[in-house]
Amino acid sequence: MPENPPRRQRPSPKKHSWLRPTTARTGGTPPADRPAPDASGPTAAEGSVVHAAVYRDGHRVSTPTSLADTYRRLREQPDAMAWIGLHRPTESELVSLAEEFDLHQLAVEDALEAHQRPKLERYGDTLFVVLRAARYLDAPEEVDFGELHIFVGPDFVITVRHGAAPDLSAVRRRMEATPELLALGPEAVLYAILDAVVDGYAPVVAGVQNDIDEIETEVFGGDPAVSRRIYELAREMVEFQRATRPLVGMLHGLMAGFAKYGTDDELQRYLRDVADHVTHTSERVDGFRSALADILAVNATLVTQQQNAEMRALAEAGFEQNEEIKKISSWAAILFAPTLVGTIYGMNFTHMPELTWVFGYPFAIALMAIVCVSLYFVFKRRDWL
Repeated sequence: MPENPPRRQRPSPKKHSWLRPTTARTGGTPPADRPAPDASGPTAAEGSVVHAAVYRDGHRVSTPTSLADTYRRLREQPDAMAWIGLHRPTESELVSLAEEFDLHQLAVEDALEAHQRPKLERYGDTLFVVLRAARYLDAPEEVDFGELHIFVGPDFVITVRHGAAPDLSAVRRRMEATPELLALGPEAVLYAILDAVVDGYAPVVAGVQNDIDEIETEVFGGDPAVSRRIYELAREMVEFQRATRPLVGMLHGLMAGFAKYGTDDELQRYLRDVADHVTHTSERVDGFRSALADILAVNATLVTQQQNAEMRALAEAGFEQNEEIKKISSWAAILFAPTLVGTIYGMNFTHMPELTWVFGYPFAIALMAIVCVSLYFVFKRRDWL
């Protein structure tokens, strides 16, 4: 994309029959937080327009309040650039933009549906870029992902945001504070947005690193809930990897076109710096995934060891309980012998031969003692006592 490209002549607005009617998406009833769209076309509802401005030579010359007003102001300003920011736009709004700026149908459909992977595609003199932004939420300790679609043409930049991240107001303030950079045109805005998205990865990396440190402590502390936390963080790292890894190839593709499109030297330096940051972040995310896999394996080993220790403790407790039962049973058998003899002699029958025998009582006592001692030595030899 050449520096300060000549202003192109836009074709007359045309209807795009390839887009579904708005009622097909909304079920015939517009969302409650937006007014009903006007079917006349460019005057569609402006409820999702976050900010729109027209710039010339790096300075803001107009702040339109609607898409139709933006189109009119842009036509009135030669060599100007429009920067339109949208958040979850309606289909009618995207149709209006497509008609005014001749956006490709596939890119518009992607921006409408969202849930796209990061990519960069060129449709004639318009670039279509999809980015996945991320932010770290401290309270729930999780990573929140947003999606950003960017249309970059010779005299316009359109950002379509799905989700809370990223906050592009800071990018706009930064660019307006450096008019010499903003004067380089839509390509400079694209690189500034890329830089903001990539810089937003740094707090996420720091937050994830802190989570991993906490998880390691919990793993060796025996926290039973740590397995779920490891799995959830690993799943977030898969999403993070999908957001960062394609950016490396995208940025190298942009750098490969420096000579072809006459990219300004300052922008080339910006893009190379962004590419370095993306590469570093992608490597860190790869390292996080490997670390989490190792931690999960260590946690599984520790859990298995803990279960084995618990089983061993149960077995030892059962063995000790068995030993106690044997002792109790042995003493019960020993005490049962004299009880049996005494019970027989306590029946008081008239015709018992031992009742008139002089040695009957000593014999009974001796019999009890012999049986008890014999049982004692038998149980002792078997280690029951």
